[in-house]
Amino acid sequence: MHLHRYRLLASLLLCKLFTFSALAQQPPYDKAPEARPPYYRVRYEASEQPGELIFPVSYTVWIPPAVDRIRGLVVHQHGCGEGSCRSGQTGAFDLHWQALASRHGCALLAPVYEQPDGSNCQMWCDPRNGSADVFKQALHDLGRMSGHAELASAPWAMWGHSGGGHWVGGISLLYPERTIAAWLRSGVPLVQPEEDQSIRPYQIDEHVLQVPLMCNLGTREGVTQTTGRFAAVWGKNQEFFKTLRRRGGLVGIAIDPLSSHDCGNQRYLAIPWLDACMSARLPAEAGEPLRQMPQAETVIIPWTAGTDRFSQPTPPTQAKNAEGLSIWLPDQKIATAWQHYTRDTKVPDTTPPPHPRGVQMIQGHLTWQTEADLESGIAHFEIHHLDRQIAVWPAESTNRFGRPVFQGLQYSDTPSMPLVPMRFRVPAELQSARAEEFRVIAVNTVGLRSTDEVSQ
Repeated sequence: MHLHRYRLLASLLLCKLFTFSALAQQPPYDKAPEARPPYYRVRYEASEQPGELIFPVSYTVWIPPAVDRIRGLVVHQHGCGEGSCRSGQTGAFDLHWQALASRHGCALLAPVYEQPDGSNCQMWCDPRNGSADVFKQALHDLGRMSGHAELASAPWAMWGHSGGGHWVGGISLLYPERTIAAWLRSGVPLVQPEEDQSIRPYQIDEHVLQVPLMCNLGTREGVTQTTGRFAAVWGKNQEFFKTLRRRGGLVGIAIDPLSSHDCGNQRYLAIPWLDACMSARLPAEAGEPLRQMPQAETVIIPWTAGTDRFSQPTPPTQAKNAEGLSIWLPDQKIATAWQHYTRDTKVPDTTPPPHPRGVQMIQGHLTWQTEADLESGIAHFEIHHLDRQIAVWPAESTNRFGRPVFQGLQYSDTPSMPLVPMRFRVPAELQSARAEEFRVIAVNTVGLRSTDEVSQ
């Protein structure tokens, strides 16, 4: 109790020291949700020194309140351009990604690079251009702010979209000993020389081959639609995949059959895939080295070269072309989910979501807390008074790129702004009702309801 109180007081003092720079931010980067514990934020100005980061950047981290010592860090990295950068401001507030982090005693971090439209995205999405150094500095500073100094040395499970895929892939290649696993949506780092010599290819260290990596893209990014702005994505993914897989790297490919460069329904495979990798690789004690993936559970999916056709999952000892053209997956459960995702993105789920708790009536508003369903997130809540359902909240869940979700989703897989609260205005005729007369039921994105018990 005394340690928790000390951490809270220290964090409040440090928040005052580190958040003053937010006052200097200019639109559209001054609209981020407020960062109060368990959220913490730091921001750094652009540097004019050669080799250092040329864009301002902020980092928001969410710390699971019940965790005494952080075991790792889940990083959610937006893509290139002002719109994607702006959408990253809500990344740390995503309930679904928080559920993944919380399950493993990890924090959730969302960087926001303040890149103006028309500027060179490589100046941040290539971590060798200064963004890796600022990222590591942020972990030190956020560790001091939050009272979790172990953030500075914790390992990383990473997700990135487009330029963010370049970034998390590059970080994985540069720091394989710190990388638990990385999901690369619609963007991969360069591993072979190109005519454009301004982009340096990465060298593949032997340690990289032990890091689970997933290449994920939409079918209209060069697979079934071979012209247009994103047509080159499929070729880049194949090049990255083949280069590492032929050397035995733990690399997979998952093609979204419905989408283009947007993120679609990928989180319903990405989060379980990262969950499987984190379960296997995180050590029992925080601070110990990462464990290797258990190869006995591996599933290999043979791939027909030059096409998007895949065979049925097979054990690694039975797979043809296992070292060259085969998809690596961590276990049979993920292989089954992969089959559903690559067919129609309808990854199944048979477990109900966590039940909401802490229902209160405050000035005519019903409030509650809950965690998201790890497999399927939250679509909406049902509000019941006694034996009667009186509302669905929100009345209409939104997501124009995939399954409707409670918080809404933007192009780069982050909640819509402003954040949808867990707060419902009770109808006038029920304003005098007591909180215990109400029940709140969570409904996940496959329609499963939380267990129907009285909220406490």
